[in-house]
Amino acid sequence: MIRAERDGATLVLTIDRPDKANSLTAAMLETLGDHVLGLGPETGLLILTGAGGKVFSAGADLAEAKAGLATSPLWERLSGAIAARPCLTVAALNGTLAGGAFGMALACDLRLSVPQAHFFYPVAKLGYLPQPSDPARLAALVGPARAKLILAAGARLDASEALAFGLVDRIVPDPLEAARQLAVGQPDQVAAIKAMVP
Repeated sequence: MIRAERDGATLVLTIDRPDKANSLTAAMLETLGDHVLGLGPETGLLILTGAGGKVFSAGADLAEAKAGLATSPLWERLSGAIAARPCLTVAALNGTLAGGAFGMALACDLRLSVPQAHFFYPVAKLGYLPQPSDPARLAALVGPARAKLILAAGARLDASEALAFGLVDRIVPDPLEAARQLAVGQPDQVAAIKAMVP
């Protein structure tokens, strides 16, 4: 369900449940969080991606969401761990990003997307609040009005709109390969630069 592949200083975590739109169970969230929290100084680049060519993640598994996963602290545990890492973190969005999966992507330093991806976070329509840290992270990227458009009004964006809004940083044919090709600096310098950028 979660694949971890290391290549030197790069760790790729892949959500591998394409038959269920890469929806996330509690066990998968816990595994992702454990991997991120366990990162040492040997990791200079962390990449999150999804299996298949259509969906990065549809968010919470529907059955588990109804049983309480939608409001679980595991989402914040994961996004908080990603945001706290001193290494460069990249969401390689191989397809659509939806619901609770926004949290891990928003917590990353960079978001690279395929042209055919869509973006929506319909929490208000489903009767939930977003993860506590998501509105502030989203507003920092797209501005407060657009954050409300996405979260409160449930707007659905295509990749070009997401790029124009600032939600994604680049549209590329192969986000995972593009992420792997990033020229990441020395760990100490990367951590220092991240600390300097508000």
